[in-house]
Amino acid sequence: MPEMSSQLSELYSAYAAGTLSPSFALLVETQAAIRPDIRAHLTQAETLSGIFFEREAQTRLAPNAYEKTLHAIDELEEEADSRQAAQMASERLDEIMTLPEPLREKALESCVRGGWKRLTGGVSRLDISRTSAGSAHLYRIKPGASVPSHSHFGNELTLVVRGGFSDETGSYGPGDLAFNTPDDTHTPVGDDDGVCMALAVSDGGMQFKGMLGILQKVFGGRPL
Repeated sequence: MPEMSSQLSELYSAYAAGTLSPSFALLVETQAAIRPDIRAHLTQAETLSGIFFEREAQTRLAPNAYEKTLHAIDELEEEADSRQAAQMASERLDEIMTLPEPLREKALESCVRGGWKRLTGGVSRLDISRTSAGSAHLYRIKPGASVPSHSHFGNELTLVVRGGFSDETGSYGPGDLAFNTPDDTHTPVGDDDGVCMALAVSDGGMQFKGMLGILQKVFGGRPL
């Protein structure tokens, strides 16, 4: 699939250059944690980006920038300590603890913040992040369960973290990426051999079909 290959090449190059939104960067880092070939590809891309970066004209840092950075790191560490007790009590902790980093940390934070939400029978969703630059959701799909038929308001990349699913375009297993544009409509179905965990990142959200699509329009057509 030349188009898919081109999209992924652009994705990895943007990551190496540091221009990806946090949601898409999380997807790339999670895939790299699962697949050694992707880690090697990113290392090579980052090396090339580093060479070009060194050729750029240097910019003077703001006063006290170093001290401010250390202070920000200290604050993050303090926040992490205060969240630890709540994270340990979060639902589906055992499943989440087996996720690769950095997805594991983000999923734990999301459990504390809002927890899993039932989408349909057998399908739950954990909202990892939602910004104007993109959103990230972790899906838990039981064997044989299906995500409602939908298209997308923007492009969507779905990374299989565990298990697998199939849709109109093919079958996907751990480390595989499925790419969908606003012109695509699909109905992912979880494989029969275990729970599927998939990280979906989009710059436009979901547009449901059928009855759910009607309800979505009634409530203002808000992307999900």
